[in-house]
Amino acid sequence: MGSHRKPRTGILESPAARRGAVGVGAVALASASLLTSTAYADDEDTPAIEEQRQRADEARERALEVRAEVDALYQEAGVATQRYNEAEEATDEQQAVADDLMDEAAAASDRVNEARRTLGTFAAAQYRSGSGGLSETAALMLAPDARSFFDTNHALDRLTDVQQRAVADYTERQEEAAAQRAEATEALAELEEREAELAGEKATVQEKLAEARALMDQLTAEEQVELEELERLEREEAERLAEQARLEREQREREEAERAAQEAAEEAARQEQEEQEQAEQETPPADSGGSYATQAEAAIAFAEQQLGKPYVWGATGPNSYDCSGLTQAAWRAAGVEIPRVTWDQVNIGTTVSRDELLPGDLVFFYDDISHVGLYTGDGMMIHAPKPGDIVKYESIDVMPIYSYVRPA
Repeated sequence: MGSHRKPRTGILESPAARRGAVGVGAVALASASLLTSTAYADDEDTPAIEEQRQRADEARERALEVRAEVDALYQEAGVATQRYNEAEEATDEQQAVADDLMDEAAAASDRVNEARRTLGTFAAAQYRSGSGGLSETAALMLAPDARSFFDTNHALDRLTDVQQRAVADYTERQEEAAAQRAEATEALAELEEREAELAGEKATVQEKLAEARALMDQLTAEEQVELEELERLEREEAERLAEQARLEREQREREEAERAAQEAAEEAARQEQEEQEQAEQETPPADSGGSYATQAEAAIAFAEQQLGKPYVWGATGPNSYDCSGLTQAAWRAAGVEIPRVTWDQVNIGTTVSRDELLPGDLVFFYDDISHVGLYTGDGMMIHAPKPGDIVKYESIDVMPIYSYVRPA
């Protein structure tokens, strides 16, 4: 995308823009329009008032368009960030492989040099014996291939057993060193490919973020005010939905408590006739939360300690995080190791429904699974939202939900 503005119809017709504009954003726009209409209701329909109303409508429309496109760019940057994280892991793994192979190649070269020194002792001994000329062992050391030297010029049975073993050892170590060097060279070439892929993904993320910043910079002061108003209305709507979810949860808990109390009373009546089995029957049912509740509490406690830290794509802490870096670090603090990227995190543990959500569960967003948050209860989560934002609490309804996963 260039720095120029796209036609408004093109922006709103794109799938990514529609996802940003429809839903909570549409509610916000409708609410803002209602407020503006009310403000103008008592004014005379003079040309000045009409012009002012038209400017306000245009500013609101432009703010909504920019918001939709910026959200789409942030989502694309989120996808690219996950690819960057994936490439970074692959690069680190390949770097370790290459380092090991280079060490092995160096060790193989050392063994070749050691074998060469052994052959050198035989060459020196022949020279001291006064045989004159270039000794056979010295010629062997200067030959490019020890076996071809003996195949074409000599017979191995002319050497002593010790010398034969030295020749065989030298030849074997030469071949081993050559194989190790070839393998290390191949690993380094693959490492260069991984590094190039990593650099490409980094460039993609930076490009998307730069486009988003450029769009925001194009807003006039009036359009910026309209955008802030839209975001305020969205927050209020998200808070309303979270409050509604909390009330519904409390209602379910009350109903469950009433059913449990009734069942307990019935059980107590039966137990009066069976004193011998009373201890077993009074044992409370296993807590479905159990150890998971303890682990989730630790994960949430860690996430709360990160509140206010900046979002930085590709970051895994401790001073900044991206979305999946935060959830991985939170569950690691609870003693559970989960994968690095959202596309892998979504496939672990158990997928649950919204009604089954428990604090500590992971909430994934968008069809491309480019964002994740840590559920804390009452329809809220802690997450690292996007560039320019911070780790914070927010309603899970601010983005299209993909799925819910219990990681442990």
